[in-house]
Amino acid sequence: MPETETRTLSVSGATLAYDVREGTGGGTDGDAVLFLIGSPMDASGFATLASHFTDRTILTYDPRGVSRSTRDDGAAESTPQEHADDLRRVIEAAGAGPVDMFASSGGAVNALALVARHPGLVRTLVAHEPPTAQVLPDREAALEVCADLRTTYLREGFGSAMAKFIAVSSRKGPFTADWADAPAPSPAEFGLPTEDDGSRDDPLFGQNIRGCTGFSPDFAALRAASTRIVIAVGQESAGEFAARAGVGVAEGLGVEPTVFPSHHGGFLGGEFGQHGAPDEFAKTLRQVLEGSR
Repeated sequence: MPETETRTLSVSGATLAYDVREGTGGGTDGDAVLFLIGSPMDASGFATLASHFTDRTILTYDPRGVSRSTRDDGAAESTPQEHADDLRRVIEAAGAGPVDMFASSGGAVNALALVARHPGLVRTLVAHEPPTAQVLPDREAALEVCADLRTTYLREGFGSAMAKFIAVSSRKGPFTADWADAPAPSPAEFGLPTEDDGSRDDPLFGQNIRGCTGFSPDFAALRAASTRIVIAVGQESAGEFAARAGVGVAEGLGVEPTVFPSHHGGFLGGEFGQHGAPDEFAKTLRQVLEGSR
């Protein structure tokens, strides 16, 4: 694995940390940097995926308010538009544009916001399962479910909210109007803390969940963009919230979603204790990126 250089960048309300791994060359994608992003997942989640692209220069970063990227604006929540501006600034500071970008989960939402505003910075965007409830046929119920996750977090803490999140994110099929009548899962069922530690700064529940799931893509701008946009969904994710949202975004763009191996975290190779199918996932990503030439 090439050596990683970590840099910092001061932006409005935060100091961002980003990493540059210089490629060895010999690839078939010219000099385009590959920017790997998630949200609220930080750069550490891409270690395995980056190891499959040592021929290319890799850019990763921690979103504002996550891990090494600290905020100083006192804001309780972040928006996709803020993240998009951060992404723009990182690309420009690294002298990297136009980049190829693989964006996972909330990172895919933020990437769509970036491309709508600054398409010239991104050559190809692979947006993997962007979890926006706004494109779902069960939009109203889905938005209520997401709002309840944050309410639960503020009222009961991380364990209770994460137990609900696991149930929500793994659910197959649409949310019904009576979703609130179902019994709440116990944190103990998932090995989560049952006591509230009093903290309320979790990057997912405290900062990002409302802005991410409530984001409405600017489909007119995205369809007009020079960026090649590929919407990816996991083979094992069919029917789940984020995959259904990916299908909805693809429909809004007038394209077919591209099926990737495994699930929502299919690129993970043990990061955060999770395993997807990283070898197969990386192979598919390379094929998709090469299709831009």
